[in-house]
Amino acid sequence: MLGERPRTRGVAAPCRALLLLQGLLLLRAPAGLLGDQTRRVSLEVIPGPTDPAQNLLHIRAVGASSTIHYVWSSLGPPGVLFVTTDTPHSVLSVNWSGLLSPEPEGSLAVLPAESVRFSSALFFPRLFEFDSTKSSETKDGSPGKPYPPYLLASFSWDDVNSTLDHTMLSATFQGRPLKDPSGAFNNGSLAFKVRAFSGPGRPAHLPRLLHTADTSQLELVLSGIVPQGNHSLFGLEVATPALDSECPQLKEQESIDDEYCPSVFQLDQLLWRSPPEGFLQWRPVAFSQKQPTWKTVLPCRVSPPRLTLATLFPQSPIVRAFFGPSVNFSVFNLTFGDSTGLAYEDQHYLSW
Repeated sequence: MLGERPRTRGVAAPCRALLLLQGLLLLRAPAGLLGDQTRRVSLEVIPGPTDPAQNLLHIRAVGASSTIHYVWSSLGPPGVLFVTTDTPHSVLSVNWSGLLSPEPEGSLAVLPAESVRFSSALFFPRLFEFDSTKSSETKDGSPGKPYPPYLLASFSWDDVNSTLDHTMLSATFQGRPLKDPSGAFNNGSLAFKVRAFSGPGRPAHLPRLLHTADTSQLELVLSGIVPQGNHSLFGLEVATPALDSECPQLKEQESIDDEYCPSVFQLDQLLWRSPPEGFLQWRPVAFSQKQPTWKTVLPCRVSPPRLTLATLFPQSPIVRAFFGPSVNFSVFNLTFGDSTGLAYEDQHYLSW
C-alpha cells in the first residue's frame, strides 16, 4: 500500500535488460550490449499502404556495437515488439501486404537475423471496468463485478503521425471503440503515449523512474469516458509471448528512492528469463488527475502471470509476424484504484 513498506516476494537480479512503464515501462539491452554509453536515437512512422491509421512507430537506438529496436503498433490489440542486436547496422524489414494478411508470419523482421540477441513483445488485449461497489461481496480479492470488457483490437486509432514529435522523441496512439452503443467514448479516449530518450534522466512528473537512451516509455491515459457505474475501477490486460513455454517472473523489489518518489517503497518488475535478459518495470501507482500529485494517487495492483493458449487470444499481427503462429502467451492484469479511495469518476481521468 502507498506509504507503507510492502512485503517483498523477491528482489530482482541486477538489471540486464529493461522495458519501462509510466506507471513506467522501460526496455534496455542485454548486459553484454550495455557498454554503449552513447546512442543515436531516432523515431519514425512506417506508414501502411492505404489506411493512415495502419502504421508502425519504429524507435531505433544505435550504439557503437549494438542496436535496440522498438516497434509500436495499433494493428490488432496495441503493443510493442522489442529487439536487441549485436550490430549497429541492423534494420527493420516490413512487408505490409503480408502483415495485413490473415497469415502474417515472416512479414516483420530485424535483419540480419543472426545479429538478434534478445526479443520479446507486450500487447494489451482488453480494457476492464469493474463495479467496485460489489467488491465486498467477492471472496477472492476481486476488484468487483466486471462489466463487459472493451476489446482493444476493435478500437479505431488516430493517425500517429499527427502526434509525432522528433524533438521530444514522442508519439501517441489515441483511440476509441469502433462500435460504442452506450456512447461512453463520445467525448473520451484511451491513449498510449510512447516516448524514447536521448540520454539518462528522470521525467519531470511522478513517478519519476530513471531512464536512459536504452529505454522506451509508455504512459496509459484514460480520459473523458463515461463510466458504467458509480465507483468504477479500470484495469488493463497485458500479454507477452511465453518463449520456451515459460512465464516471465513477476517480482516486487523494495525501493528507497525517496528523493524522487517519496512514500512509495516498491518497484514491480516482470523479468524475462534467468538471469534476466530483459524486464518491465513500474511503480504500483496510478493518478486520477492530469497533474499527478500524491493526493491523486490510485493503487495499482497486479495479478500473477498465467499461461494462456494463443487460440484464446486476439491476434497481434506484429507478434505473430515476428514469432510465428504457435507461440502461447503469459498474461497478467493490472487494476487501478480500490473500492474505498479515489475513483476514476472524480475527474474522469486516469494515467499510469
